[in-house]
Amino acid sequence: MAVTSTRPLLMTPPAAPAVQALVSYLEHEAQPMIVLDLDYNILAANTSYQRQFGTADRPYLGHKCFRVSHHYEVPCDQAGEHCPIRRAFESKGPDRVLHIHHTPRGPEHVDVELRPILDANRQVVAYVERLTTVRQASARASQAGLVGRSVAFNAALEAVQRVAPSALPVLLQGESGTGKELFARAVHEASDRRHGPFVVVDCSGLPESLFESELFGHEKGAFTGALLRKPGLVETAEGGTLFLDEIGDVPLAMQVKLLRLIESGTFRRVGATGARQADFRLVAATHKPLAQWVAQGEFRQDLYYRLAAFPIELPPLRARLGDIPLLVESFLQRGAQTAQPLAVQPAALARLQAYHWPGNVRELRNVLERARLFADDGVVRPEHLPAWVGAPLVAASPRVAQMPRAASAGPDLDAEIARLLAEGRLSRREMAAQLGLSERTLYRRIKATSPE
Repeated sequence: MAVTSTRPLLMTPPAAPAVQALVSYLEHEAQPMIVLDLDYNILAANTSYQRQFGTADRPYLGHKCFRVSHHYEVPCDQAGEHCPIRRAFESKGPDRVLHIHHTPRGPEHVDVELRPILDANRQVVAYVERLTTVRQASARASQAGLVGRSVAFNAALEAVQRVAPSALPVLLQGESGTGKELFARAVHEASDRRHGPFVVVDCSGLPESLFESELFGHEKGAFTGALLRKPGLVETAEGGTLFLDEIGDVPLAMQVKLLRLIESGTFRRVGATGARQADFRLVAATHKPLAQWVAQGEFRQDLYYRLAAFPIELPPLRARLGDIPLLVESFLQRGAQTAQPLAVQPAALARLQAYHWPGNVRELRNVLERARLFADDGVVRPEHLPAWVGAPLVAASPRVAQMPRAASAGPDLDAEIARLLAEGRLSRREMAAQLGLSERTLYRRIKATSPE
C-alpha cells in the first residue's frame, strides 16, 4: 500500500486493528498524517502530526477535523470553503486544497492532500490525510515575506504550491506592486532547487545594448571595455532559479535569443564561439498585457507560450482588502526594527480599507512609511494619511484605458499624464501601467510636454 500512488488505497472496513495497522505504516511518513472516518472524526495520527499539530491541552483524537483545524461547528463546505472530504467521497479519488489551520503556533497555511480508503466494493470507508505546512507565506503578521489570508491570496499561493515541485516555467501576471518578486521567491523556496541561488533580472532596468552581455556574459575583448571574462546572470543562476522581472520590457531583438535559451537550454557568451549548457528554473513576471502585445506583434508568440506554461494571476490589493489589517501590522513590525513602534487608530484603518490602492501593496507600505513621519506619539491617525487615501479611485478615461501601446500621442493622453503627475500618487512604472504605455514611451511623453 502506498499513499503516494495515484489510485485510492484498498483495505477492509476500518475496524480498530486495521486502523492501527494503517497508523503503523504511516509512522514511516515524515509528513503529518491522520486517519478520518466518514463522520469527520480523527481516528488516529502519526507521530509527526502529534509533534506539529497536537499538544497536551489540545485534544484531537475522536474530535471532528473541522473543529480541530478550523474551529468551525460545521464541515468546511458548509462554512463556505472547499472540503476535500466531500470531494473525495463523491469522486472516490484523491483531492488537494490549501487551507488555513489553527495550530499550536497560530493560524498557518497548510497544504492538505486527502485520499479515500475503499473496501472491496469500492465504497469509501475512511480517509488518509497528509498535511504540509506552507513555509513560504504567513497567515499572521510577519516581519518578512508573503502575508495574507484572503481567498484571492490563497488561490495564488495554492497555485505556487502546485507548480513549485515541477520544472515548468512560471509566468506571474499582476499589476505593479502586487509582490511578484516575493511570489517568485516562494516558487523557488518550495522547489527542489531551494538550496541553489535565486537570481533576479530586472528586464526594465537593462539597456538593450547591455542586455545580452548581462544575461549571457562575455569573453575578454568581446567589445570595447570588456577587459575581463565575465559570467552572465544565467550562469549565476546555475542549479537555482532565474527570475526575469518585467519580461514585457525585453527588446524584440533579444526575445529570439531568450527563446533559444529556454528551448535548447544552451547559451553563448558574447564573443564566444562555443555554446554552454544552462541549468536553472525559469520564473518570469509582468504587469503588461502580453497576450494583447502578441496579437499586436510587439511580443513573440512562441516566446509567450513558452513563458506561460503555468500562468499565475496575482490579485490586486483591492481584491483582498480583508488582508489590509494583517499587512499593516506586518509593515509596522518591520518598521519597528529601525524606528519607534506604531499603532493605527481604527478610523485610520477604516480609511485604508476604503481605498482602492492602484499601487497595491507597495503603495500601502509607502503610505505607512509616510504616516510614520507624522505620528509623533506613535499613533497613526486619519489626518496622517494622504488626502487621496479613502477617496474613490478616479479611473482613467475609457479612451485612454483602451489606447493600444503604439498610440502614444494626442492631447487626451497628455492631459491624463499631466493629471497623474499633479496628483503625485503613482510611480512612473505605475503610471505607465495605468495608461497602457511602456515606461520608455511615458518618459518620452513627459519630456516632450515639459517646458524647457
